[in-house]
Amino acid sequence: MRIGFAVPQSGPWATPGNMRRIAVRAEELGYHELWTFQRVLYPVGHPMGPTYRSVHDPVVTLAHLSGVTGRIGLAVAVINAYVQPVVLAKQLATLQTLSGGRLTAGIGLGWLPEEFEAAGVGFERRGRRGEEFVEVLRKAWSEDVVEHDGDFYRVPPSHLDPKPAPGPPPILLGGTAEVALRRAARLADGWVSSSRENLSAVAGRVELIKTALAESGRDAGAFRFVCRGVTQVRAAGGRPLTGPYDKIRRDVDELAAQGVTDVFHDLNFDHEIVTADPKEAMRRAEEALEALAP
Repeated sequence: MRIGFAVPQSGPWATPGNMRRIAVRAEELGYHELWTFQRVLYPVGHPMGPTYRSVHDPVVTLAHLSGVTGRIGLAVAVINAYVQPVVLAKQLATLQTLSGGRLTAGIGLGWLPEEFEAAGVGFERRGRRGEEFVEVLRKAWSEDVVEHDGDFYRVPPSHLDPKPAPGPPPILLGGTAEVALRRAARLADGWVSSSRENLSAVAGRVELIKTALAESGRDAGAFRFVCRGVTQVRAAGGRPLTGPYDKIRRDVDELAAQGVTDVFHDLNFDHEIVTADPKEAMRRAEEALEALAP
């Protein structure tokens, strides 16, 4: 099991200094990756909660942190397919090269209609759009002359250089429906769960993907099953990854037994952290970083 940690990205505790402190200490403690997520906007009056109210850009955040770290992986779960894929391909290729090949790119379909509207992208046919989005990314990262004429994107014959070095970043796809899980098995290098995932049922998701991988002739041993750990440190236990530190560690072991290969602890989804005074939030975060280290 590989253990990661999400950097402060949402709310008052997400300051540049706090981001750097968590990143540097996570690398010192042997964490596998630093994680970020995307939320472009928060519609007025929307009930989705404080985590999404104020969120830094994930790619810019990782680029900053790549400069203060040297070994730890850099990952995003997820960037949604309402952005322009050629521009994103260029940004991620540059980040992959500048960081020395440490990037993992999680891609999602998106679920907030207002973000699609603001981006000038249709909300319909998101599954097919997401598949073509990944196709364009892979072409941009690998082909000498990139050309694409699809249902959603068109790229005239072009050179899109430099290519990411030492190679393209691995792509993770999210989703919970069977069609989304099969899409991940067909197109991606791994699957990443959402913040709303029922972790008690994750074994079924893993098995479905493994079945789909076998049907496609792909090696399940090379596929990553990544769990976003909505981790909440509390005196008493509750759902998986909520409770005292010893219970959270046992929950991680249970996820490993269900076939999960990676867990990253994400305190940005703990409402007590993202609404707290920044100093108190960091005190709790640094304590968790030490207690849950690999």
